[in-house]
Amino acid sequence: MALVLTEEQSMLRDSARGLISDKAPVSHLRSLRDSKDQTGFSRELWKAFAEMGFSGLLVPENLGGSGLGYVEAGVVMEEIGRTLMPSPFLSTAVLAASALLRGGSDAQKSAHLPKIADGSLLAALAVDEGTKHRPLQTSLQAVRAGNGFKLSGAKALVVDGHTADLLIVAGRTGGAPGERNGLTLFLVDPKDKAKAKGVAVERTVMVDAHNAARIEFDHVEVNADQVLGEVDQGYKLLDGVLNVGRGAVASEMVGLSEEVFGRTVSYIKERKQFGKLIGEFQALQHRAAELYVDIEITRAAVLKALQALDADLDGAGAAVAVAKARAGTTTTRAVQEGVQMHGGMGMTDQFDIGFFMKRARVCQELFGDSNYHADQLARMKSY
Repeated sequence: MALVLTEEQSMLRDSARGLISDKAPVSHLRSLRDSKDQTGFSRELWKAFAEMGFSGLLVPENLGGSGLGYVEAGVVMEEIGRTLMPSPFLSTAVLAASALLRGGSDAQKSAHLPKIADGSLLAALAVDEGTKHRPLQTSLQAVRAGNGFKLSGAKALVVDGHTADLLIVAGRTGGAPGERNGLTLFLVDPKDKAKAKGVAVERTVMVDAHNAARIEFDHVEVNADQVLGEVDQGYKLLDGVLNVGRGAVASEMVGLSEEVFGRTVSYIKERKQFGKLIGEFQALQHRAAELYVDIEITRAAVLKALQALDADLDGAGAAVAVAKARAGTTTTRAVQEGVQMHGGMGMTDQFDIGFFMKRARVCQELFGDSNYHADQLARMKSY
């Protein structure tokens, strides 16, 4: 398949770019941060996202969505990356929708997917428990009790977990941390104090002014209807959903890198030093050219991964690992070059380039950094 967008995908990109650049420039993120907004994103803007069909991008048409694929989701994520727009699109429209589509029963899909599509339901995936992405190290205990389970443990870095109406929680119903067997996914309503007594949510604003949460579960009761997929066999489902998230975050990093590159090139064309535009210095020209090539190669790798997810999600692991690892190194290089070429002012808070560096660092860690995915790829290839 050609590594270019179709006409329809290009139209989607233009539609998303128009809305996001108009309603959520970087100043939008700055305003939310400075005002210490309790939600951390604009619900009005999320409503506009839903009205344009973005929140239901992956939801089947018969459930109120558009029935599109992961390439299209990546297109929207790339535009989000250009302006650093804080939004529950990743957590709700990508991760939660994918989990429900792949593992949900007909009743679960009917109950939740139409609400995701119309923007009325926010959801979050609760997986990691430590400072690094290690899904197999899940230790949150899910002990059988009556017709269901009791969940006990804690989750960290739950993206948009503080506003979620629905949590998709990875728990261990068997085995030991590090083992694939014994993982199970559960649907938990954290706002229903009668049914989810024992859930404690603490919002944690990340360094990039985006949203996450720490969530504790103290003998939280869930019944059999709240199991997503099969008991003890949830790793395959979880890994597929995480790969979708990795592809989406890699797409965001492509948009972020390209925006930083564009801003930096514009700056060196205007900034004078020693009576000359600094863009005339050959050393900076070489660095900019190398970064441009790096970004374009990464764009191709990410699009290939998204196409692989659409074609065969279970077999896309290697392509996704390449894309996420490369996106991490490219974005890190882009923001470092951007700050350096902007000079001292690049380190000041009043200059937007610092926001991109902070977001790049968080995206690098989300769902595994470059080292994690290089290791995963090596293991897949039996190195």
